[in-house]
Amino acid sequence: MAAAALEIDGLSAGYGPTRIIEAVSFSVPAGQRLAVLGRNGVGKSTLLASIAGQTRRHAGTITLGGIDLTGLGGAERARAGLGYVPQGRAIFRSLSVEENLTVGLKDRPRAALAEAYDMFPALAGRRRHLGGQLSGGEQQMLAIARTLLGRPGVLLLDEPLEGLAPRLGAEVMAALTRLAAGGETTVILVEQRLRAALDFAERVLILERGRIAWSGTPAGLAASPETVDRLLGVGVAGA
Repeated sequence: MAAAALEIDGLSAGYGPTRIIEAVSFSVPAGQRLAVLGRNGVGKSTLLASIAGQTRRHAGTITLGGIDLTGLGGAERARAGLGYVPQGRAIFRSLSVEENLTVGLKDRPRAALAEAYDMFPALAGRRRHLGGQLSGGEQQMLAIARTLLGRPGVLLLDEPLEGLAPRLGAEVMAALTRLAAGGETTVILVEQRLRAALDFAERVLILERGRIAWSGTPAGLAASPETVDRLLGVGVAGA
């Protein structure tokens, strides 16, 4: 599946009667890289989970490549071309690397597993290892590769660098950058490591109290230290 555009219009969602995100609207053109930033607890993860159909929607619409996802469940959204890698990696710890990847193939031939090993060569040498035997970085690579084998038009990534050593984090981001640069998928990234997020993204949204508080380019954000200070509380250079 080719990269797809994503449109969010007036989305309010949360858990039960509680609204975590409120009246959020934005669009991501096909093939673009968007970073969603904000302090802890402002609704970043809830936004991705809501797009993926994992929360209760109170209002608004979600459109993927012209397909209205609003009334669809999570599995149906995945079939429509939405890939979601949640925080915590969510791999099958009792299955081997190759068995985990096979789950992501859907209806594709087994030969397509080579795409995962090309993207993350470290997984090729661990293909017989159980998911639970992998390092945190290898588990993150596995979770991303498994999702990408389904060829999503839009990929949602929730803090893929969490807990990773700098070297492994750089390897993950380099692979994602190559993927996005090839125009194969649209990527929406939630990430606490500000410098890594700004280096990766073409556009940036900052959430505050479940609403969009700022929108622009990475260069525009880097040039506004007062915005970074007010909405993120961390400097760009050392993040």
